[in-house]
Amino acid sequence: MFVAPDDDPRTDGGFTGERDTLVGYLRDQRLTLELKCSGLDAEQLARRSVEPSTMSLLGLVRHMAAVEQGWFRQALAGEEGPRHFRTEEDPDGDFNGAVADPEVVREAWETWRAAVEFAERFVAEADDLGMVGKKGDALREVMVHMIEEYARHNGHADLLRERIDGRIGQ
Repeated sequence: MFVAPDDDPRTDGGFTGERDTLVGYLRDQRLTLELKCSGLDAEQLARRSVEPSTMSLLGLVRHMAAVEQGWFRQALAGEEGPRHFRTEEDPDGDFNGAVADPEVVREAWETWRAAVEFAERFVAEADDLGMVGKKGDALREVMVHMIEEYARHNGHADLLRERIDGRIGQ
């Protein structure tokens, strides 16, 4: 999880232009979530250590997969279908279903990575950050929201990780 500063895959600013800045900060927030979760087993990832909350690191990965899907695939691209890990009966299934099972962990990361890849392609192919998606949201607005969403949840992830093994930072 903790890497030497020279090995940190995240950037340290230096972006030029609006698109580069938004893409760079969103990429870094996504990488931060991965760093927070790295090196943990299924039990640790699924641990709910801030009762009564059902929040866990695994739940955050599942939640962010659903959020990526909701904004990029559904709001912007206009795709229909159920959100990842959520049902009408369990709208908090992203957190409630985050159980200590290696298969659940594998599925969560696979789903999150696929959602991120779609989002990255969508942004790269968009001619204009002001383009408005099928549900009326501008790409620029969605990207800013996603940076905020990751930043908020990465703060949660920092506290969850510290409760698991005492690690802080990054």
